[in-house]
Amino acid sequence: MDALRKSINGLVNKINASNIKNIIPELFLENLIRGRGLFCRSCMKSQIASPAFTDVLAALVAILNTKVPEVGNLLLRRIVLQLKRAYKRNDKPQLLAAVKFIAHLVNQQVAQEIVALELLAVLLENPTDHSVEVAVGFIDKRVQFLIEGHFAIRKAKFQGYPAVHPELDLVEQEDQLTHEISLQQDIDPEITLDIFKPDPNFLENEKCFEELKKSILGDESEDEEGSDAVSGDDDEDDELEEDEQQMQIKDETETNLVNLRRTIYLTIMSSVDFEEACHKLLKIKLEPGQEMELCIMLLECCNQERTYLLYYVLLGQRFCMIDNVYQENFEKCFVQQYSMIHWLETNKLRNMAKFFAHLLGTDALPWHVLAYIRLTEEDTTSYSCMFIKILFQNTRFSINFFTSIGLGDVTENFREYLKNMPRLIMQQQKPALESESDDESGSSG
Repeated sequence: MDALRKSINGLVNKINASNIKNIIPELFLENLIRGRGLFCRSCMKSQIASPAFTDVLAALVAILNTKVPEVGNLLLRRIVLQLKRAYKRNDKPQLLAAVKFIAHLVNQQVAQEIVALELLAVLLENPTDHSVEVAVGFIDKRVQFLIEGHFAIRKAKFQGYPAVHPELDLVEQEDQLTHEISLQQDIDPEITLDIFKPDPNFLENEKCFEELKKSILGDESEDEEGSDAVSGDDDEDDELEEDEQQMQIKDETETNLVNLRRTIYLTIMSSVDFEEACHKLLKIKLEPGQEMELCIMLLECCNQERTYLLYYVLLGQRFCMIDNVYQENFEKCFVQQYSMIHWLETNKLRNMAKFFAHLLGTDALPWHVLAYIRLTEEDTTSYSCMFIKILFQNTRFSINFFTSIGLGDVTENFREYLKNMPRLIMQQQKPALESESDDESGSSG
């Protein structure tokens, strides 16, 4: 029993979205009928320790549930029992973990939707800040205005929040076995399954499991005959397996991501000008998909400033001109930021609007992002109105926009202003520089 526990724990703890298809056959080699209690305990511990992997664990359970439904049923009962206990004890971390696990099991059709409706009814019958936050945990958003965020996502028809990610949609609809469970029913967690005790029918039960295993994985003897026929390629296969194992090693603690963000931030803040910052940032080797971290960091640095600084947007413009992938990521940032516009402080909103206005005005960002802005009574708020106003007050963007739609004549004053802007800025800065020089001379005297 101890060897079975260690084997199951090892397989569950190393599973992720990229290797789930490889782990499944190894799990089916273990006696999951006898060890279903150990498997459920391992899954629940792993999920609480790493909630970000809840969808992966739910996909794993969904696959096992098609062949060994006793596993899915037992896990679901234990999670509901965990939820009840956490609710009574007001244990928020345990409650959030249980809610998230149930939500993904519903998405994977392991549990019926009725349990989700019951859960929401319990949480929102007498709503509090904590109960609303737990309820919103069904869509994995934890932000300041939880109710507003929930309705904004619902209004957008949950775009960007798929119930099941494509790489985890591994069970055919006709193979799904959905368990019916209610929060109101008495639940037996069958804890005795986790404890070793002699089985008087051990040989008979093992024979039944071997037959089940063969029906799932096929006859192992066929694999052995095939392996003898290609024994000359064993060394080559071993090398391939080692390479695959090395490729599967992945940092799931996000330590590397945190270090990357810190490096990007320190590089941006320590550079003299945007050209130096760009030169240093290009030396950082970004993995495919990490370009978004640079875009997000530039926006966050720009938003945290009390006054709008060209430094950040010039850096963003340079990267957009270097590689189209940054254009695509800033386009995604535009859509995301505009959808959350009502959560931003006025100063941050102003900086962000000027940031995107500059990118649009210099053609660093494609203009089709404006299609996301809908000027209707339902879709427009006071925050979005302010954002649009600041966006169109940017001189260069306004000139390009009105010219492109055939209204270039209205931009004559803008063109004159843009032409004289450097001189006007110097005139505004001159008194400040003179006063500083006077202060320095007075202090030295």
